[in-house]
Amino acid sequence: MRQGVNKSDLERGREAYAARAWADAHAALSRAEASTPLAVEDLERLAWAATLTDRDHDYFRVMERVYEAHLAAGRDLEAARAALFMGLRLRVIGEHGRATGWLSRAQRLVGDRDCAEAGYLLLPEIRRYEMAGDLDQMTALARRAIEIGDRFHERDLSAFARALAGKAAVRKGQIADGLALMDEAMLIVTTETLMPILSGLTYCIVIATCHQVYALGRAREWTQALATWCAAQSQLVTFTGVCTVHRVEILQLGGAWTDAIEAARTAVERFAGGTRGEAHEAAGDAFYQQAEIHRLRGEEVGAEAGYRAASEHGREPQPGLALLRLAQGRVADAVSGIRRVLAATADPLSRIRYLPATVEILLAAGELDEARAAAQDLEAIATTYQTDILGAMVAQAQAAVAAADGRPQTAIDPLRRALRVWQDADAPYIVARIRVALARACRDAGDTDAAAIELDLARKAFADLGATPDLTALDEGAASGAKAAARPNGLSPRELEVLRLVATGKTNKAIARELHLSEKTIDRHVSNIFTKVNVASRAAATAYAYQRGLV
Repeated sequence: MRQGVNKSDLERGREAYAARAWADAHAALSRAEASTPLAVEDLERLAWAATLTDRDHDYFRVMERVYEAHLAAGRDLEAARAALFMGLRLRVIGEHGRATGWLSRAQRLVGDRDCAEAGYLLLPEIRRYEMAGDLDQMTALARRAIEIGDRFHERDLSAFARALAGKAAVRKGQIADGLALMDEAMLIVTTETLMPILSGLTYCIVIATCHQVYALGRAREWTQALATWCAAQSQLVTFTGVCTVHRVEILQLGGAWTDAIEAARTAVERFAGGTRGEAHEAAGDAFYQQAEIHRLRGEEVGAEAGYRAASEHGREPQPGLALLRLAQGRVADAVSGIRRVLAATADPLSRIRYLPATVEILLAAGELDEARAAAQDLEAIATTYQTDILGAMVAQAQAAVAAADGRPQTAIDPLRRALRVWQDADAPYIVARIRVALARACRDAGDTDAAAIELDLARKAFADLGATPDLTALDEGAASGAKAAARPNGLSPRELEVLRLVATGKTNKAIARELHLSEKTIDRHVSNIFTKVNVASRAAATAYAYQRGLV
């Protein structure tokens, strides 16, 4: 009778494993193991079921038995593979000492043999070169791993190594080649049955890289594929956090803010208890995305809490927190926050995340020269990593600087180019923000009809999205229409403020101190004022201000 129950548990475990019901497989195989030692093949099933349900302690305990069984039977390569995967998993969760030990055992067992395991042993070396920034060596080893995987028909290795080679190519600015390699990797993952752990890692590498260079079409496509893959394994825990966060990002971009914040809440509830590894990182990312939607909807309390929680989970709360401070009128805090994170970020692909917000915040603070430098920094990076979205981001930044510099006509064409790109990307909120900037540029250039059309379209989009702060800003802008009309010759609000202070007899240094701006910025404003109102001296500018009733 006892033997029948054990057999049933074993059969249930095997069937559940084949069906990718990982929790059921783990439970059934654990019961079977408790009474009768499992064969090595069933131990491997139990180990993988454990790690796919976030039971790393069980995974290592069982996989060590797998290693010992293969070693005792003289199956050195199988033992090496078990040691290798334990080492790779230990690296992921941050236990580098144990990881090195297991990887060294694997290397010793493989030796100089030409085999698939030799290709897998290249993976930690590829990661080491990536961390060191040696992209040429990373590429060389990844391509060698591809060759080994293809030659030994090891499709898991072939797919994963292609994703790594694609990532290296993208980071080197070889966008077309990199995306092609990652597309090939994803073709293998989505059409063949691979090891779930490597399939999930391949998804993560590809989607994260696409997000980094704003290849948003591919990011959306592969995120949907990852969601489908996760949904087909309803008991999967590992990778579901990453999947959820990427889905939130895509939903937010597409304007489905209610769905996005619900998905973010689900991720937070599921992963906020994690203290390390994927769960901890996923919780931080989910808190950040949740805060972003709260900010866009004007829910400041929720945004504050979300950014704080993101930081507690190791996620940088910028640029969202700085943009929240800007919306709250705390401009100095916004400037300090964005300057701090940008100064600490050297990697070009990471700087992209902060530079657009940097331009917006510095312009709001009146720091035109510094904002121009940030826009130029963004342009230089986009020249290396050429994607349509990055080009649109550069165009927006350049247009914002031109408008702030009193050149609204120069801003119009780049804004229209950016508008078309973001429309194609199905990003309604960003499109609406561009329409507002375009309306202001058209108005300042004298085209009030075009300005009215763009504002009407932006208003409708903000209302549909629930973007309360942006709607409020539009209402305030309409209410201040009479004040705008009192700014002749295309003077910006900041230039009008400076002109009034000039008319009181204050020096540029005194004005800079009063407005908390650099003296260089005030010099530029004064120069622009002289040009716009066609005067050559401070006395003439003062006379102009009094004649127009500006003071």
